[in-house]
Amino acid sequence: MSAPIIHGGGVTGAAAAFGGRPEDWLDLSTGINPCPAALPEIPTRAWHRLPDSHLVEEARRAARDYYGSGEILPLPVPGTQSVIQLLPRLLTKGEGARVAIVAPTYGEYARAFISAGFAVDTVDHVAAIGTEHRLTVVVNPNNPDGLTCPVETLIGLHDRMKAVNGLLVVDEAFGDVDPALSLAGHAQRLSNLVIFRSFGKFFGLAGLRLGFAIARDDILKRFEEWLGPWAVSGPALSIAGSLLRSDVSPIRRLIDERRAGLHAVLTGLGLQITGGTALFTLVDDARASDIYTHLCRHHILVRKFDYAPAWLRFGLTPDPAADRRLGEVLQRFER
Repeated sequence: MSAPIIHGGGVTGAAAAFGGRPEDWLDLSTGINPCPAALPEIPTRAWHRLPDSHLVEEARRAARDYYGSGEILPLPVPGTQSVIQLLPRLLTKGEGARVAIVAPTYGEYARAFISAGFAVDTVDHVAAIGTEHRLTVVVNPNNPDGLTCPVETLIGLHDRMKAVNGLLVVDEAFGDVDPALSLAGHAQRLSNLVIFRSFGKFFGLAGLRLGFAIARDDILKRFEEWLGPWAVSGPALSIAGSLLRSDVSPIRRLIDERRAGLHAVLTGLGLQITGGTALFTLVDDARASDIYTHLCRHHILVRKFDYAPAWLRFGLTPDPAADRRLGEVLQRFER
């Protein structure tokens, strides 16, 4: 069994190592909106009964309209991590099939395929993907560097994958703030495409464990069968049906404000921003390890990377007071 991937979060572990109560830490280690959307009213029956089919269908229709997926009704899943682990089942072993992943990126993709016995090639650009690859993963925008791939390039990559009977998987977990980057509007005519969308990151409700898969019907039916009945809870479906039909422009504006606040702190202290998305910022600094430890000693958690020791990823702060707290702590770092 391969080693677990290190992710953001883990405030409890950080508090055990550096002291303090977990609830008093400022957790900037994830790419989750720190200002969660207000929860809509959840009908009592959503808690009381197993998820009825009408609740599932309503969430699917709301997701179709929100993501713009045409006739495709996105499949609700209990967090996209659940279907990442199912991806190897879409490939046939024994045919020399190789998997290509544009990297560095979210580590669970490589782990899922390697654990299933597939050969994985990490590439730094879609141009490096060859005819030997039967499945390709592109995270767009990418985590952690925020790099984006134009829609036209991804459509061309899809056509290359289709020519060898392969699949293109595009993870759009951070795509809500810039819908123009999404392939969802093209999915209806791209038969060998799978798109994953995260619900919790943009809406700040990661604890719901909710995501959506967009693909042709036969793939979605396989995912649905593999996940089993009642995979997504009734309250999660009810919340999704409401929020996906709401006006999300205030959420986007608040995210933009929080991002501007974070950037003002980081650039004001001379830190070099090298990438990111609307929900996180990547800093490149030779002192990253020391900065990370300094922040932890003051009960602020950011994300570090074993494969890129000069990188630190800062999630959004929840309010101006947190901006000031971060800035004051960084000012005390011995340069």
